[in-house]
Amino acid sequence: MKNINLIISILCLLVLGACTIDEQFDPNGPVVSAILTDAEPNDLDFIAYGAEARMRTAWDTYITSTGTIARELYIFDADPRNTEDLLGKDGRSLDNNTFYLTAPWGTRYQVIKNMNLLLQALEGAINVTPEQAAGYRGYAKTVKALMFLQELMRLNDNGIRVDVADPDDLGPFVSKADAFNEIFTLLDEAYEDLQNGAFHFQLTDGYSGGFDTPEGYATFNRAIAARAATYAEQYDDALTYLEDSFLDLDGDIAVGPKMIFSTASGDVLNPVFKIPGQSGDQIIVHDSYIEDIREEDMRISKFRPRVDATSQDGLNGTHETALYESTLSSIDIIRNEELILIYAEASIQEGSLDDAVTALNVIRNAHGLGDYEGAIDRNELIDEMLYNRRYSFWAEGHRMFDLRRYGLLNADFLSIDRDGDQVFQQFPIPLNENQ
Repeated sequence: MKNINLIISILCLLVLGACTIDEQFDPNGPVVSAILTDAEPNDLDFIAYGAEARMRTAWDTYITSTGTIARELYIFDADPRNTEDLLGKDGRSLDNNTFYLTAPWGTRYQVIKNMNLLLQALEGAINVTPEQAAGYRGYAKTVKALMFLQELMRLNDNGIRVDVADPDDLGPFVSKADAFNEIFTLLDEAYEDLQNGAFHFQLTDGYSGGFDTPEGYATFNRAIAARAATYAEQYDDALTYLEDSFLDLDGDIAVGPKMIFSTASGDVLNPVFKIPGQSGDQIIVHDSYIEDIREEDMRISKFRPRVDATSQDGLNGTHETALYESTLSSIDIIRNEELILIYAEASIQEGSLDDAVTALNVIRNAHGLGDYEGAIDRNELIDEMLYNRRYSFWAEGHRMFDLRRYGLLNADFLSIDRDGDQVFQQFPIPLNENQ
């Protein structure tokens, strides 16, 4: 695997002037002035590689912070904010200047800055064919949209910044609706570019299986668009996007682009993997997941029973994560399983209940449950769909947003293990964004 952690010095040109950069030779890549005026394809490739590497940064914090709020899991470690702030203990509010907010926010906008730099560099690039330029644009805009979507779902009604191309003149925070519009615009523009594009850069093995070409990457683009449309509750659009995605009701549900890891010098390991049985720094499964899982459901394998139940700060757990086998396990960005469940959800919302049952049966049978035998009723099917999303995507960064979409992100629906705890709907705007 190529060293995808080859981050060039340009990454210091991040949001809000996070750091400064001297224009000097960098052995891992060209200087900024050269990138902006006379970039060659190899120079542009470095920026693309940097984005793919940086997307993995703080993913564990993204997963565990949203998962804690949604009562998927607890983090039992030395940092009390994981069991105090995120659960609203004793009336606490979410901190607008701490790691669980700022780490994912900062890294997502670093990637966005990189993609803006790539788009800007294209304007003065040399020896780049029109097809290669279209490939760079398609890649950059797809990645930007994905990063915007991740942060919009965390901040929700607080909105996000979408105009950040000029770090000295940042655009305002925009509404949730306007942010979604920007995300769909980026994805649609990228999709058009990918139709006639060529990739000079080589994506990692995480995009093997056909996703490392413009044609295949375009199906990934449509998959992200379908996810965004589902989050935006634009279900008719979600079905339209799925038509050009890699959705396959008869195919392997595990297929899809992934974040990959290695022991190569300068690379990183899977940050969500936890050593079995350790007492500290452990992801503990919320007991409700063990209590509610159906007897035949093979997704129980995601949860490892502990030899001894554990507790911290008045919270308890009998199981820990077994989601990843090792530090080298890949992490899905999006997979066919999600597309099938998006198809089921959108079909329910659009009144095509038989289509929804067909899709739900694919997932049920893949996990040992057999065909659905319940009522062909909108509310019953929503419950079935949410059950399957709950267990298919445990600790993958969906549950908080799924519950909120259906008005279930509250103490009436969730199992609250400690008196006085709260359920938060969204993360605050980071402190330094208000300065």
